[in-house]
Amino acid sequence: MSKHNTVEKDIVGPTAPKDPVARRSGFYIMLESVIEATARNEGKPTQDIYLEDRLADKAKFTGGVTDEAILSKLSNCADFHNVVHSIGVSVKSHRDVTDTVDFVIQNWGRTNKYESGTLLRVPCAADGSETIITLSEQDWSADDDVPGKYAFEFKDAGELATATVKLYLNDGYEVPELTLEPPVAYESEAYRSMIARSLLSKGNNKRLKAAIAKAQRGEEVTIAYIGGSITQGAGAKPIHTESYAYKSYVMFKEMFGKDGGSNVHLVKAGVGGTPSELGMIRYDRDVLKDGAVKPDIVFVEFAVNDEGDETKGVCYESLCLRIAESDNNPAVVLMFAVFVNDWNLQDRLSPVGRYYGFPMVSVKDAVVEQFQLTKAEGNIISKRQYFYDIYHPTNDGHTVMADCIGYLFSETAQSVEDQEDITLNKAPLIGNAFTGVKLLDRSRTAPAVIDAGGFQETDSDLHMVEMDEDPHGSPQFPYNWMHTAESGDSVFTLTITSRSLLLVFKDSGDVQFGKADIHVDGRLVLTADPHVINWTHATAVILYQEDVSREHRIEIKMSADDADKKFTILGFGYTE
Repeated sequence: MSKHNTVEKDIVGPTAPKDPVARRSGFYIMLESVIEATARNEGKPTQDIYLEDRLADKAKFTGGVTDEAILSKLSNCADFHNVVHSIGVSVKSHRDVTDTVDFVIQNWGRTNKYESGTLLRVPCAADGSETIITLSEQDWSADDDVPGKYAFEFKDAGELATATVKLYLNDGYEVPELTLEPPVAYESEAYRSMIARSLLSKGNNKRLKAAIAKAQRGEEVTIAYIGGSITQGAGAKPIHTESYAYKSYVMFKEMFGKDGGSNVHLVKAGVGGTPSELGMIRYDRDVLKDGAVKPDIVFVEFAVNDEGDETKGVCYESLCLRIAESDNNPAVVLMFAVFVNDWNLQDRLSPVGRYYGFPMVSVKDAVVEQFQLTKAEGNIISKRQYFYDIYHPTNDGHTVMADCIGYLFSETAQSVEDQEDITLNKAPLIGNAFTGVKLLDRSRTAPAVIDAGGFQETDSDLHMVEMDEDPHGSPQFPYNWMHTAESGDSVFTLTITSRSLLLVFKDSGDVQFGKADIHVDGRLVLTADPHVINWTHATAVILYQEDVSREHRIEIKMSADDADKKFTILGFGYTE
């Protein structure tokens, strides 16, 4: 196995200026993007930009590249070196331009994905000047497979900078020069019209108006947001104050709060890479804080995360009903975000909102149509301006999302109040099998009987997520059970009486993690593979779903070929 090839470079001035070199044709994969240093379990605080299966999309949507001959050569290292001559990096610190920021290039390896590929580390001035990294001058590993990620390493967590990364092409390759758009005209009538298109449905306004009136009276009001990485704030810099959740919460405070809005509070429970199948298990813990919080308004944002939902909407409807049936009658608002390819699951999920009368906000309806227009034809915000990458919004994008919610607030405040509340005691539209789902983990094992067997350790290398107003990452599912290479082959057993059971296990890119076999009542129902997605986060899967509650015995054991590897059981979700 080859080791990382680490190159450290000092920036020094030339002894004598050279004649100017003709600028090569090239394209941006980052353009004046705000980046933020996030604390890591190991190493310096970083902003990571993942490239695997995404680099061509970055070239297309950020750099404006349409040449398929070029785009097709960005997916593996050999072709990448054929087309790319050098990488230009410029970083401008928001704090101290005399600093340096390390730019890291990491390729994934064939032998060991995260270990055997090249790792280059190049110090860059933080004053906005461009550092050129010529590929032919670097020492590359023969084991390089695909471009893995770029990263910016900072001294301290929370540091902000503006970064640009441009790929310059070898002779024989040309791309058109990118024409930059003017800033988004937030005060224009065209922008306001775009935002108005986001109001997919006002729904029944009784609960939302009650929350507004409560805030206006000076009573305590809590707004909660549950969803995936967009709700977490991914792409927003800084993440805790530029996310759409925080911005729309501030709007509500300013519009309806009393005496500065100190009576209005925020719960932000977005977790990257998670569908409603996991969100419904997290709800009591992350939103209700195990009964300590009773939110008055809850935004549900899983429209771009639920493609992997095994139930195709049952988990989503169950979560919405779980929220709406709370004894304090909170308003449920459905939020439909969008990816750079104009995709979301609005067609699957919005019927749930119409069926129960939930207000619905569609960012897709607001922005997608105008994405297709030129500035002359009426484009208001381009994809390059809206998207930080192919999934997540920039600060501008998060502002658009917040303004869409603000429009719902404004329209609801001006509307006549509905006299009757929403009706919930009716047959479900898709399904409600998981409405009462509860979390079971190492800190809350009742009503199950558990023998941890060879899963005695606790995994601390977990997905870290910025929750609520905290800019620091909180570990997800810290009360877990982990098998290690030294644990032996003893089986984890769980006995529980329930109608359904979901397993939550850790996904990981670490080759030390292996597969585990899950048996229910002596029958193999699943081999859980922690490398399907291949990055550190939680995955939920259904082990069984039945109409009647009865006793089941679950056994989890490492697969035969992976007996000496790690596997982490993060928890379970069950319905009684």
